[in-house]
Amino acid sequence: MIMKSLVLGIASLLLLTFGYLGISSGAKDAGGIPAEKVADMLYSVIQSNRTFYAEHVVERMQAKGAAVASENWRSEKTLPLPAQFLQETARLSVNSKAKVGYKLISLWPINKQNGSKSESEQRGLMATQQNPNRPYTEVVMNGADSYLLAIYADRAVSQACIGCHNAHQDSPRHDFKQNDVMGAIMIMIPLNL
Repeated sequence: MIMKSLVLGIASLLLLTFGYLGISSGAKDAGGIPAEKVADMLYSVIQSNRTFYAEHVVERMQAKGAAVASENWRSEKTLPLPAQFLQETARLSVNSKAKVGYKLISLWPINKQNGSKSESEQRGLMATQQNPNRPYTEVVMNGADSYLLAIYADRAVSQACIGCHNAHQDSPRHDFKQNDVMGAIMIMIPLNL
């Protein structure tokens, strides 16, 4: 029930954000907020929700022995891991009217689907690895549609995330420490709505 409420709340917030703000493809477009600013705002909401979920739901419930988070949360009837929480909210968002997309990507993904899928994503991962305090942005095309690709460094802030990545058998890297860049949150914003 908590998971469903959080996911629906995030999806609603994203719809309201896009419906209210309007998006422009740059600062010169009249009447809209630059897509880069919208991406920054969305990143803030996405990261805040995931951090809250990791610290105040997953870690708290596990510390009390009240619930466990696991990779197979659906079949085992456990809490989703923080990365899975982000994936589920992203699935709802991309199927909404706003058509905004976001996901976790990494140079060292546990789930191979979370690796880079394009040269743009690879450039963004490398850029955020080198300069984690600055998002990487690029306009990309998908058919006739243009999107702002915004990639933000995803740091190891939760012990639950660090422990899982370091211990997971499918992880290509097992030496993450607090504040290391583990990957990135990639946001795709349609520019021609």
